[in-house]
Parts: sequence; structure tokens; C-alpha cells
Amino acid sequence: MSLLVFYGGTFDPIHDGHLAIARAARDALSARVRLMPAADPPHRAPPGASAEHRARMLDLAVAGEPDLVVDRRELRREGRSYTVETLREVRAEVGPDQPLALLVGADSFIDLPQWREWQALFELAHFVVAERPGSPLDGERVEAIAPGRETAEVAALRDSPAGRVYRLKQPLHAESASQVRQLIAAGEAWRAFVPPPVAAYIDRHGLYGVPVQRGAAV
Repeated sequence: MSLLVFYGGTFDPIHDGHLAIARAARDALSARVRLMPAADPPHRAPPGASAEHRARMLDLAVAGEPDLVVDRRELRREGRSYTVETLREVRAEVGPDQPLALLVGADSFIDLPQWREWQALFELAHFVVAERPGSPLDGERVEAIAPGRETAEVAALRDSPAGRVYRLKQPLHAESASQVRQLIAAGEAWRAFVPPPVAAYIDRHGLYGVPVQRGAAV
């Protein structure tokens, strides 16, 4: 059975590192990856751009990318965005037997015990964990959080609906959304870290403190 992969995050803004992870997961897992922007993330400060702006930047970033799509389900829900509620919603849609995976960065996986009902997440989905600079993730650390769940086989993710942990190998990118916002605020070069259509959108709408381009089309 095919694997459904959801990649959640604030994407504030989406940058080249996000895209590298999504592409790597798509290619390694032979799966469509659904990038799922959070409306009101409970574990961090409010986003710097509105939900609609962030979703539209995602649309631009994945346009023409095979098997990368934007999923707006968390933007349609009122209140705070908890992953366990999102996965329960997805599971109700696809049934108990559909293999389902949540794509997260290593930093998020390490913080998993702080998430709401975090142990229940393994009953709802697999985890595909992408390493990130400054967030090393070895087998011992995975075992401490999810004992007996790690697998190195993609087939294991397809053969069961949930409960396994797969470490994704992908090119590491040092940029982060907070770094992009900081560069913009400081008036320093930032456009090389985001897809060109996203940079143009930020310019057009004056996001993150960029001076609005007068007369530009929206």
C-alpha cells in the first residue's frame, strides 16, 4: 500500500532547507509529500506572516514540483494546531490500515515528549525524521524516545499503518526561517535562501519588514 506523508510546520517563510527535506522524503519514500502549514502553532511564538500568506508562499514554492502539494487542513480548524488532533482527523479519513507518516526535523523529534499526547502519535503514524545542522540524531537518541521503533527499511513503513521511526538522509541546509526573518529585519542579503517566487512574493507584499514595492501586482 502506498505511504501518505505529511510535513507540518509554520513555514514562516518556506525556505530552501524545507524544500530539500520534502524532496528527499519524496524520493526516498516514493511518496507524495503534503506540506501542511500550521495556523496557530502551540509550541512557539505567533508566526511573522499570516496563515494565508504562508500558504500562498508554499503554493509558489511547490509549483511544478512533482508529488509536493500543499494541505491547508490546519488552517481551516479554529484554535491551536495540535498534531495529535490533525493525525486523528487524517486517520478518520483514510481508515485504520492506511500507512501514514509524519515528516519532522530532528529538533522537533527530540522535543516530542513535550507535545500533547505524544505517545499516542505512534499509534496514528510513522515518523520520518530529517537531520538538521545542530540537531544530531543517532540511534541511541531515537531509542530513548521511541524504544524498539526504528527501522532502516522503507518497506517497513508501507507494511504497517503506524508506529515506526525512519531516519531520513538528506542534504543539510544551514538556513532556518528565523534566520531568514532576521536577515530581512537587519537589511542583509536573504533572497538566496528562499525559492525565487517566494522572494518575489515577500517583496510584493512587504512581509517581515521588507519595503512594499509600490504598484507591484499581487
